[in-house]
Amino acid sequence: MKKLFGSLPFRLLLGIAVGILCGLVFPESVMKVIVTLQYIMGQLITFCVPLIIIGFIAPSITKLGANASRLLGVAVVIAYVSSICAAFMSTAAGYALIPHLSIDTSVAGLRELPGVVFELNIPQIMPVMSALVLSVLIGLAATWTKSERFIGLLAEFQNIVLDIVKKIIIPVLPFYIAATFCNLSYEGMITRQLPAFLQIIIIVMLGHYIWLAVLYLLAGAYSGKNPWEVLRHYGPAYLTAVGTMSSAATLAVALDCARKSKVLRHDMVSFGVPLFANIHLCGSVLTEVFFVMTISKILYGSIPSVGTMVLFCLLLGIFAIGAPGVPGGTVMASLGLITGILLFDNAGTALMLAIFALQDSFGTACNVTGDGALTLMLTGYAEKHGLKDEERQSPVL
Repeated sequence: MKKLFGSLPFRLLLGIAVGILCGLVFPESVMKVIVTLQYIMGQLITFCVPLIIIGFIAPSITKLGANASRLLGVAVVIAYVSSICAAFMSTAAGYALIPHLSIDTSVAGLRELPGVVFELNIPQIMPVMSALVLSVLIGLAATWTKSERFIGLLAEFQNIVLDIVKKIIIPVLPFYIAATFCNLSYEGMITRQLPAFLQIIIIVMLGHYIWLAVLYLLAGAYSGKNPWEVLRHYGPAYLTAVGTMSSAATLAVALDCARKSKVLRHDMVSFGVPLFANIHLCGSVLTEVFFVMTISKILYGSIPSVGTMVLFCLLLGIFAIGAPGVPGGTVMASLGLITGILLFDNAGTALMLAIFALQDSFGTACNVTGDGALTLMLTGYAEKHGLKDEERQSPVL
């Protein structure tokens, strides 16, 4: 019971429920305080975005580059391609389905929120795109120059930022989301859009299963092996990921599941599964893309343009590689894209955080299960290029 009350999904659900109920009964005088608190918390979260980008993208690049090899390059490429293709599939589904969902974009009959009591502006240390470019440049440069001291410094900075996320941003999220849903409930937006929220959750889950089917069929075709011999062992890993919302926490179970497969090489399992657990986030990316399109339609009356969504998907794949290993890590790492490219305001960002975090357990399960397909691709690649299975040839102690 203690684990249930302490879990992020439970706290988010509680925040949403309390926020909706409070929005229905709070008078305008109290709503002024709620709006102000939400504004301040939004400023804090926005301020941390460039720190999150630098803290996770740059060290991730140095870690990949420090152990660079042909096989590593192949693994990173197929993980990135899987993520952005899942994003493009989700984008196409969004354009095809969202216009037909029961989404009411009219503002007639909605109550107007009161203004903030006072403004506490917390400017970012740099624009979001500047943080992304800086992260890539210093990550690559540190790898090229083999600056071990600076690489170690980046790793320490990553730990610092991760603690900021865990001890400040994550604890603040339930209150921020409660305030946001209180505002939406006060306006009357929630009662109008509840059917739409339920529909998109079902659609996204179906999207996960479709993409997993695509990945395993492609992996089987490329490797010449039966993909079912991998997928049928992944049930425990899928269920564990649903419960933990963390690829890292599921890693031991995923390794055990992958090692039971007769068609995966042991060395590729030892190499691929831990690597993909950190860089392959196809389910989370698919989820985020469909959600941002739906929320844009709900709050702003239209879906982002095709050009905007293509740019968002391509960059989201990069951000996902360096996403922090916490529940909702993908959307936390990509907050800059949501605000900088899609131009979401505080209400849109908070709504995105809430829905994504609640759904991310299934996105994580899709990520973990998809790792098996990519490991099968690596097995096929190794065999096609004559790479020996050193782990099988080693004596068993």
